[in-house]
Amino acid sequence: MNKPFYVTTAIDYTNGSPHIGHAYEKILADTITRYQRLSGREAYFLTGVDQHGQKVQQSAEKQGRDPAEYADTIAGEFIALWDKLNVRYDGWAATTDPRHKACVQKALQHLHDAGQLYKKAHRGFYSVRQEQFLTDKERQPDGNFGPEWGEVVELEEENWYFKLSEHVAWLRSFAASHESCVIPAFRRQELLNALDKAEGADLCISRPRTRLQWGIPLPFDPEFVNYVWFDALMNYISFAGYLADENTNLPRFEDLWPADAQIIGKDILVPPHGVYWLIMLHALGIPDDKMPVLLVHGWWNIRSSSGQSEKMSKSLGNVIDPAALTATFGPDAVRYYLMRDIATGQDADFIPDRLASRYQTDLGNDLGNLANRTLNMIGRYRSASVPEAGPENEDDTALRQTAATTLEAYRSAMDNFLPHLALEAVWKWVAQCNQYAERRAPWTLAKDPAKGAELDTVLHHLAESLAHIALLVSPVIPGSASGLMDQLQLTPAQRATTLTNLQWGILPPGHTTGKPSPLFPRIDLDAQQQPE
Repeated sequence: MNKPFYVTTAIDYTNGSPHIGHAYEKILADTITRYQRLSGREAYFLTGVDQHGQKVQQSAEKQGRDPAEYADTIAGEFIALWDKLNVRYDGWAATTDPRHKACVQKALQHLHDAGQLYKKAHRGFYSVRQEQFLTDKERQPDGNFGPEWGEVVELEEENWYFKLSEHVAWLRSFAASHESCVIPAFRRQELLNALDKAEGADLCISRPRTRLQWGIPLPFDPEFVNYVWFDALMNYISFAGYLADENTNLPRFEDLWPADAQIIGKDILVPPHGVYWLIMLHALGIPDDKMPVLLVHGWWNIRSSSGQSEKMSKSLGNVIDPAALTATFGPDAVRYYLMRDIATGQDADFIPDRLASRYQTDLGNDLGNLANRTLNMIGRYRSASVPEAGPENEDDTALRQTAATTLEAYRSAMDNFLPHLALEAVWKWVAQCNQYAERRAPWTLAKDPAKGAELDTVLHHLAESLAHIALLVSPVIPGSASGLMDQLQLTPAQRATTLTNLQWGILPPGHTTGKPSPLFPRIDLDAQQQPE
């Protein structure tokens, strides 16, 4: 049996509401997963929430709430949004899950027994906001710590450390010799550059329970709880069945791992995932050929009133709420825009007017109009029955051949995690179909009985193209693709067509089509913006 294609995302920290960056990452993962299934391969998609930590504990205390109840409430916001956006995951990773706790403690005990963990005292300046000790590298030229660190206190305490420094040489060699370990390539180079500057410090992995109680206790020293790294990062393997007991309702680790696409933002490549995570796996005995592929995406920024691109942040008040966008445009328009307007790995500006334009032009005018006119004409001229194609002219042949060239470009783009290029290829076909209809003018052919065979060819080619397009867009806009398939009245077998057997001839002569209805109804954006 072939290994399922394993897609996993960074889990979301339950100390804040979801924003457009969270939505983009999950939609990208969902799109990749759906594409793999469309290609005929099994796929498994894991996402979830990180619920432990000092920030969660402090936020809960301020509200007089239990940390678990507070974290679950925030997690519910994420779950509700993924449902609205039609994000369908197979596994849900919550770090409070007893199965995760058991895995983390087994892994820590293994490393402790192997001499990879040690205890020492440390005195230094601690950022309460970022939950980390600071070094002189974080000081500003005037010697002070910048406002990004929040409250900074001088602290002395004992903690447990992981011998990270012992494995840096291995990581440098691994990253240099495995070109696909980090995608895109320039992000791998960022990791290598960071290793060249690394000082080889070890990694603090605990907090004393006198200061932090909301976490997983260390199995060999219960006066300490695990801090972040061996908790939040371990979810990628704990919920993939690593060190799991039987009957835990988890996948078999050897059947699922490694992750074929572990999707993270560029801000958590170095050091958390590129350094800490890969070294953690190596120290646990995961071989080089079982290391995950880190797929690193950029940020969605916002265009300011001055026309400058700036990072979204709550403090600036420019965070985009994906739930509000979905309420206005629907989930597929949001999914389409986020997949179409950013190249994986790069940054992009979120522009609300461009989302509206994509909805009205690409989806409504281009794809929606193609579906409406094609189904209307088949219903009117051929009693809703797809005719058998007659002789082709050059224009007809070119449209039919586009099916093969589009599929090739589409698969190449999606195999390289570039949905924007895949969509670009499909929409070139959509545009070609609309131009083809204008040139061939079936409404004119229908007036001349002598041109019935030409009309049949045109209607057949448009309907067949539409069936292919519905399949190709289904990973990105699944709801609309399903609606289009409904209007085409595709059978379960036709809907189950995979890219390995997709070829011209999905719709046999005599296939009955349904009545068209708008896939992307017009939206009165002015009305949407009116105060209540």
